[in-house]
Amino acid sequence: MTTISLPTDYYQQFDADPARAVPAEGYGGWKRGTVNLSLQHTALVVMHAWDCGLPGEFPGWRRAVEYHPRAEKILRDVFPSLLSAARSGGMAVMHVVGGRDYYSHLPGYQGSSSTSGDTATLRATPDPVSRELEAFRAENVFTGRHNRDDIDAGFARLDFAPQARPLGNECIAADGTQLAKACVQRGINHLLYIGFAINWCLLMSPGGMVDMRRHGFICSTLAEAVTAVENRETARDELEKRQALWRISLEFGLIFHVPDLIAALRRAPSTHVH
Repeated sequence: MTTISLPTDYYQQFDADPARAVPAEGYGGWKRGTVNLSLQHTALVVMHAWDCGLPGEFPGWRRAVEYHPRAEKILRDVFPSLLSAARSGGMAVMHVVGGRDYYSHLPGYQGSSSTSGDTATLRATPDPVSRELEAFRAENVFTGRHNRDDIDAGFARLDFAPQARPLGNECIAADGTQLAKACVQRGINHLLYIGFAINWCLLMSPGGMVDMRRHGFICSTLAEAVTAVENRETARDELEKRQALWRISLEFGLIFHVPDLIAALRRAPSTHVH
């Protein structure tokens, strides 16, 4: 088994101090340590790293999803060196997809293991009032009626971003069942998530951290390879990303950094890529 030593950030959520006016202010807070990763049991999971068109295309989509420029910069500046280091360093690369079928023709697609067809029938039955509530949310919360056509057009041509396209037989999974089965078959138990967005799809969409933690996997992330859904009050300082990293540290795994991982992979002896 090949292991690499890697610095990690983690949040120490103890000890609350009852003597303080705000007991949580006794917590240790963010700290830095060093841990070992097993290359044979760890995978880099690229999730929803999409080609969303050129900056001038689908303006309504960009009015509703403000993080596109940050995601495009990460795809351009971070993904190529990170994926290259993972592939050459012996770490499995896996892909979680969604939005539309732009992937089932590829050799790594794990569709035969999906149970999504069985679970698709387990859905709430809408009634006129629930439809009104959904319409109210679509009109007033997200995405706004005037943006809908652009968003639909963007999703109709959705594809892998060029920097995130699977190579060879790399695993492609559309839900947690597919991803879990592929990981178990390969002996993988630790997933390093990258992609968009860390507080949304990477947490809650099929194949995201909530799914995989329920299957017993450690779910970590690389801070420079993700961005978050932000709002008007948080976007300038990316406060929702900070919140998401705390949540991941507390509930799912650990926080790693791209330069540290690349350096460790380059130092590691070559090993078999899953």
